[in-house]
Amino acid sequence: MFGGSVASLAVLGDPDVTLITLTELAEQMRRMSRAAALPVLVDADHGYGNALNVRRTVEELETAGAAGLTIEDTLLPQAFAQSRTQLISLDEGVGKIKAALDARGDPSLVIMARTGAVSITGLEDAITRAKAYEATGVDALFFTGIKKPAELEAITNATTLPIVLGGAPEEMSDLSYVREQRVRIALQGHASFGAATEAVYQTLKALREGLPPKDLKGLASPALMARLTREQHVRTRSDEFLGLTK
Repeated sequence: MFGGSVASLAVLGDPDVTLITLTELAEQMRRMSRAAALPVLVDADHGYGNALNVRRTVEELETAGAAGLTIEDTLLPQAFAQSRTQLISLDEGVGKIKAALDARGDPSLVIMARTGAVSITGLEDAITRAKAYEATGVDALFFTGIKKPAELEAITNATTLPIVLGGAPEEMSDLSYVREQRVRIALQGHASFGAATEAVYQTLKALREGLPPKDLKGLASPALMARLTREQHVRTRSDEFLGLTK
């Protein structure tokens, strides 16, 4: 998943406080889809505004190559003088999901309704919202803040759509259990991005402290770099179109 926090850090070098714009997010998605064929699920936050903005968000991300996206009911950006996370009204949330579905041009684009209600307004409200979003015809339900198996089971029993979890506590780490609860994706945070950040930091620190480049450990091999940059593909096209083999 292309998370909002990763997008903000990669594009802006900023924390996840809704500073990134739709244009910046879509452009980064476009770069990613150009570089790889893997399907990418995009965290589209609140859709960057009201229901009309949500339509534009879906259109832009679909064009950029996203395989799926989430639209959440969190009140974003942070409201003035409010330190606690808040949710938009149920009616507004439903309107946003309907707008997202209406904007979809490719039926294979997966649209997920996301809510953090479990940890903000409670399990009962989360179920109410989930059932209302399900009634719009959305493809899946995305939940953050679920901490206990009983919470997940209550949601599973009240809904029928595939479920995505924004995180899976240790109590819900058993794959067979979450499968039984209709969980199709359980995100594991952004460990790979954190690992990459640490690797860059430690490498630069070692070089600054005088370690010779030849003594650096943990670097990608030339073969791996060539594969990731599609070097052979480019060489083949260079030979074909630039006449380098003649």
